[in-house]
Parts: sequence; C-alpha cells; structure tokens
Amino acid sequence: MTDHRDAVLSLWGRQLYERQSEPLAWAEAVLEATGRPPTAVTAAMSGRLGALSGSPSDRADLLFRTVAKLAANLRGDGQYDADVGTRIGPLALRLGELEPALAGPLGDALGHLPDGPASLVTVHAAELSGNRTLRLRAIDALLEWAELGHPQARAALSEVASDHRTQDVTVWTKALNRIALFGDASVEPGLLRALADTGHRGVRWSALACAELGFRRAVPLVTALLEHPDPMVREGACEALGLFEERSAVPALTARLNDETSWVRSRAALALGQIGGDRALAALWEAMMERRNPKAGHLASAIATFGPPVVDDLIALTTDPDPDLRALACRALGSTADDWALPVLERLAAHDLARTTLGGLVATAAKQGLRTAHRIRARTAST
Repeated sequence: MTDHRDAVLSLWGRQLYERQSEPLAWAEAVLEATGRPPTAVTAAMSGRLGALSGSPSDRADLLFRTVAKLAANLRGDGQYDADVGTRIGPLALRLGELEPALAGPLGDALGHLPDGPASLVTVHAAELSGNRTLRLRAIDALLEWAELGHPQARAALSEVASDHRTQDVTVWTKALNRIALFGDASVEPGLLRALADTGHRGVRWSALACAELGFRRAVPLVTALLEHPDPMVREGACEALGLFEERSAVPALTARLNDETSWVRSRAALALGQIGGDRALAALWEAMMERRNPKAGHLASAIATFGPPVVDDLIALTTDPDPDLRALACRALGSTADDWALPVLERLAAHDLARTTLGGLVATAAKQGLRTAHRIRARTAST
C-alpha cells in the first residue's frame, strides 16, 4: 500500500470491478464469503433495500446494501450512483481487516487483492502491447497510479515517452499531456528524437513536453516548427517557446503575428508576452499600431502582461484619433487592472461614443475593460 491508502483503494476497487465479466455473480460470491446467512445474501441480490431491513445491523451491513444497489442498477430497477460497484472491493477488504477470519475467503472471492498496486501496474504495463482498447485503458490506469506516486507506473510511462516509434499516437500523447507526473532527464533523448520527426502526428506534444520539463536543447527544433505546415504544430511551438521564455525566439515569433491562422497569431502574441523584454514589447506594439484592427485583442492582452511599464503609453493611446486603437487600449488597460487605468476607463465608458470599424462603441470596450479590471482586482484581493 502507499501513503495515499484511500485513493489507492478507490482506484483498485474501480479497476477490480471493471474486470468482472459477471459482476452480479462476483458480488454474490463476495457476500457468501462473509459467512452471513443465505437469506441475507438472497435479500441483497434481490436489489431491494427494503428486503435488508430485517437483517441484523453489523459490520457487513454497508457491503450488503452496496451490493443490493448494484443489483438494482444492473437489473434496471435502481438509479443509484454509477460507481456503486467500485465500492464493493474496498468494503470487503475493510470487513476482512475487522474480522481477520474472513480475510482469506473474501480475498478468494474478490479475486485480486491490492497486495501493493505493483501487480496491477504490471498488468497495465503489459496491456500497452494489447489491442487499442486495452492500450487506452492501460495508459489511463498507469497515469492514475503515477499520480498516486507509484514508482513502477512512472517507470512504465517513461518507457512510453522515450520511444514514439513503437507507440500508438493516442497513447503516446496521453502520456505526454501528463509528462510532469513522471518525466525526468531519462526521457530527454527520446523526446528530442520525436521532436526531430516532424512528420509524426504527435510532434506538437513533443515540443510542449520538452518545454514543460525545461529541456533547452529542444529550443532550435521547436523554433523550426514555427514553419511547420500544420497550424496546430505551429501553435504548439509558439506555446512551447513561451514556456521556455526563450528570448532568441522573439524574431521568429514576431513573424507568426502575421500567420494565416488566427489561433497561431494569438498564441504567438501570448508567447511574446510570456518572454517579455523590450524586443518582444516593441514587436507587439508595432503589430497593434500597424494593424489598427479591433479584432486584434490578442495583441492588446499580450501587451497588458508587461504591467506598469506600459500603462502610461496605453493611457496616451486612449486619446488617439482612431477609435479602433482607443478600443484596443481599453482592452489592454482593463487587463492591467492598474490603479491609473480605472478613471481613464470610467471616463471613456461614459463619454466615448465613437464607433470602431466593426460598429462597436469605444465606450463598450471601456466598460468591458472595467469589468476585466474589477474581476482581476477581486481575484487578487481574495488570494
């Protein structure tokens, strides 16, 4: 067992139940192993809780009632929790601890005791070589065990992450999405190989996994992915470079501000905001001023991440003759939640009735900025 005993038992109970091809027969065998009268077993298997009302209340009462709920559900007569069957194993195990004489019979009836989760993890690791249904079930289970801190599960997941060529792409990307659970220096060579395989469908996740683990040798390969034909890959490369806070990537990310795909442009702007620095800010500011597009809210939001240093310039922009730029300035000022921004936004919300090229009022953008600022300030105050 682990220090997370309750969580381990809950996970074990679910996996144990999911393995039963005949769940009612299995549940009945568990009840029979308790040594309680056959009439009590029959009453529980009827699926009617009322039939158990005359049974003596003892340590097995909750187990019997749980089986009765399962029987009702499976026979279509009950509307109890869908996971009621997953509680049978833990309850039976607890009964065996309270009445040691029952531990053996209950263990035989359960069929798979949690003798430390290692045996289950071994099974799941082997299932990664099975059919697709088994592989997907196995990777989900291994991730859950890894979250509970099981070292064997983490080792199995490291093997998955280390060789993309032998893995189902869905299994592989599921593992990489949770790379922080198990990733360490041992997976770096495999992730770099995967990152260099630009034709692989999981290359986007390779970039993000390398960034999350801080493998800086990946930076040149990730930067090259900004030119990938797949916009999802380009977007992932932008996100990864933002996580790296890689200043050498500012010119390449600046080029992506003109990407043909809107979400790539947005992610590139966000990455520049994460990276920070004068060059990144200048690129964002220049793009916003050149574009003068009220839809360029991603640029305004990214500029806002620079905080107090940009507030004065944004306030000055609220006096620009162009309504589109004033509206963008309102968006950015709201995201800064700066003290100096609030009176400016209040004034514009009350008086600036000019319309942007999309037909919206600058006053409306100012009101939206105010709502954003108040949300941010309330959230900050509550932490």
